Amino acid sequence: MRAVALAERDRLGRMITPKSAPRGSGRPDSPLELSADDFRAMVAHATEEIVRHVATLPTQTLHATGGGKALARSLRESLPEAGTDYAQLVTRLVRRVVPRSFNSASPGYLGYIPGGGLLHSAVADLIANAVNRYVGVWVAAPGLAQLESNVVRWFGELVGYGGDPAPGGLLTTGGSMSNLIAIVTARENLLGEDFSRGVIYVSDQAHHSVAKAARFAGFRRDQLAILPTDAEFRLDVGALAERIEADARAGRAPCLIVASAGTTNTGAIDDLPRLADLAARHALWLHVDAAYGGFFALTERGKRALIGLERADSIALDPHKSLFLPYGTGALVVRSAERLRRAHAMEASYLPPMQRDDDFIDFCDLGPELSRDFRGLRVWLPLKMHGAGVFRAALDEKLDLAARACEAVRAMPHVEIVAEPQLSLFAFRVGPTRGVTGKALDALNRRVQKRVNGRQRVFLTGTVLRGMFVLRVCVLSFRTHADRVEMFLEDLRGALASC
Repeated sequence: MRAVALAERDRLGRMITPKSAPRGSGRPDSPLELSADDFRAMVAHATEEIVRHVATLPTQTLHATGGGKALARSLRESLPEAGTDYAQLVTRLVRRVVPRSFNSASPGYLGYIPGGGLLHSAVADLIANAVNRYVGVWVAAPGLAQLESNVVRWFGELVGYGGDPAPGGLLTTGGSMSNLIAIVTARENLLGEDFSRGVIYVSDQAHHSVAKAARFAGFRRDQLAILPTDAEFRLDVGALAERIEADARAGRAPCLIVASAGTTNTGAIDDLPRLADLAARHALWLHVDAAYGGFFALTERGKRALIGLERADSIALDPHKSLFLPYGTGALVVRSAERLRRAHAMEASYLPPMQRDDDFIDFCDLGPELSRDFRGLRVWLPLKMHGAGVFRAALDEKLDLAARACEAVRAMPHVEIVAEPQLSLFAFRVGPTRGVTGKALDALNRRVQKRVNGRQRVFLTGTVLRGMFVLRVCVLSFRTHADRVEMFLEDLRGALASC
């Protein structure tokens, strides 16, 4: 078998070397055109490497960035003039380069907000990239554009949008782009050309992409009002109401409230019904950053936690978080598709006529991208294959695991829960003990984190809340189950005993 494998590797290498004879189905002098057999061989080799990689995920290290600078330097090179053996390139990539990273696909990855990376979506991307159809304009690929439109409509239904006004939205590269598009849409619809007096309101727990998006949208730093949060790390609605009224009296133009439905720091969900009431009273735009938490609306507990989400004017969602899809898959849904189109539609003589009804959508009219990949297929395929029920069950499991882990951590001596799990994320720390406080206590918690992560069975991240360093646990990967949570608890107990 080894001889067969080596022979296949040699053939793959010869296939793309500059001396090889053209094998394509197109022009005989075009080495960039692969024959059917060559393409099958390339995909087969890549598949074998991926299968080996995924099969060993449970035992792989969780973080292996030591020596990262040396690795990066070794990979620097000038534009290559000659080709390199294909099999060697792929094997080196998967076995040498990929492992030097945070292993966000591992079942033990409990840090930041885990992604997942369903392999179904990898197959969908292979199809989408191979057929290479353009979906930014509906008339260029009506059927494919419709599949992506279906996905957006499903998301709108999921968050509770009705049919009047007609909702809409588009898939993006992630929450950062979704937040930017939402801010631009609010600016255009509420303030128009002169937005120099506009004010955007966020909490001190809002994702940093919101402030970044406001800058990209042309707002000055002093037009972003950062409000305090309550004991549960939710936007203080009373303080917000006072600030809005003060800004109005001072001649400023309150414009946009950005709420959170699952913050990165603690998983907090702002009081969406009260914020919706406040926005309606002052005729403000309400945008909800639900990149992490939004898809928990698939579950009954998530629906209860997210009451009021359907009243938002716009909602950012990240399928690459709580739908377990590959990174680079975000979404923005809006209560009024027309308001989104009004903010972004442009005309150009070289483009075909745009669709001007709600049945068929030109995605280039709804955001900043004209050129875009067909990202809808990576969402559509797994949802069509499995149905929403499979995703609902997986999210319910994560809610259960987070609740169980939190109670077990709470029972440990000298440990305090700083942020309760409102969804599948909670924060904790070693509390003041044996006279250890302040910076010394922060250092103790960092040592605990280092000890836990050093076991390489789970990966935790920390953050700073109200001046104190805390540890976070986010249970979200579709590969994370009860056995891995038990490993986390064992490693935490061991770390606490040794620190």
